[in-house]
Amino acid sequence: MPLKGLQAFEAVGRCGSVTAAAIELNVSPGAISQQIRKVEKFLGVTLLERSGRTAELTTWGRLYHREISKGFAQFAVARQVLERARNESVLVLSALSSVVNKWIGRRIFDWQALHPGAHIKIIGRDKEPQMGFDDVDFRVSYGSDVLQHEHYTELYRDWVVPACSPSLLNRRTVAAGDLFRFPLLHVEWEKHFTPYPSWADFALNVGVEFKELSPGLSFTLSSSAIDAAVNKRGIVLAQLSMIADELAAGTLIIPLDVRIPLPESYFLAWDRSALQKPFGREFRDWIVRIARQQAAQSAPFGGERL
Repeated sequence: MPLKGLQAFEAVGRCGSVTAAAIELNVSPGAISQQIRKVEKFLGVTLLERSGRTAELTTWGRLYHREISKGFAQFAVARQVLERARNESVLVLSALSSVVNKWIGRRIFDWQALHPGAHIKIIGRDKEPQMGFDDVDFRVSYGSDVLQHEHYTELYRDWVVPACSPSLLNRRTVAAGDLFRFPLLHVEWEKHFTPYPSWADFALNVGVEFKELSPGLSFTLSSSAIDAAVNKRGIVLAQLSMIADELAAGTLIIPLDVRIPLPESYFLAWDRSALQKPFGREFRDWIVRIARQQAAQSAPFGGERL
């Protein structure tokens, strides 16, 4: 039985055309037709009715495709079973892209040093996974998105603060109103999130008029706006949890320590079975512990809220 021909025929029946099947399998339409002819020769029946550049499944073709599709579906199930088996000893953490890039992805090395025998896989993904269906054990979510999950706990409420490259200010001391004379970098999250604190919010908070001299750049990812600030492109209202390394390295400074809280908190969700995996419970407790530390570091001194 020509197995490549079976694969080509299954793809044609599922995709609806030879061209679509060729695109999926990354071969030419001619190669697809050639492989299917080998199957037809082996079976002794015509599977495709060809007319010019179009081809449709014959009655025999539809019957045969219905049956072999079951086998290809089983191949997919077998792959998922294998993937799950490979991940039995792996803890899979999914988190928002910026959280991976600027927070948990940086701190995971501390966990690895404490638990060298643990295997952690981190996935940066903004869409919420389905616990118990997707191969995800833990998820760092923001705000009400966590309500999609059954088991979760609050991690921390982050705060934003003006941040920029030290070379942008050239060692000058600035007041709140002076910040608006520099290029402003904006963070505009996807619409289903509560709005990120804006420069207009900052101006209202410090009691000055918001007057942007020129249109600034907007980013949907907090991490991208922070990277732009590091590269001397402007001043950003940055999440304190995401700029600790930049502040320590001196690539970012806080020209005016006025902090504004995010509208909602970050949460950790988990699949119940994750706690039965090796290091699963310890990993959850470690994330909660460093999140509590982050909450204390991000909040204004003395815990005062603005």
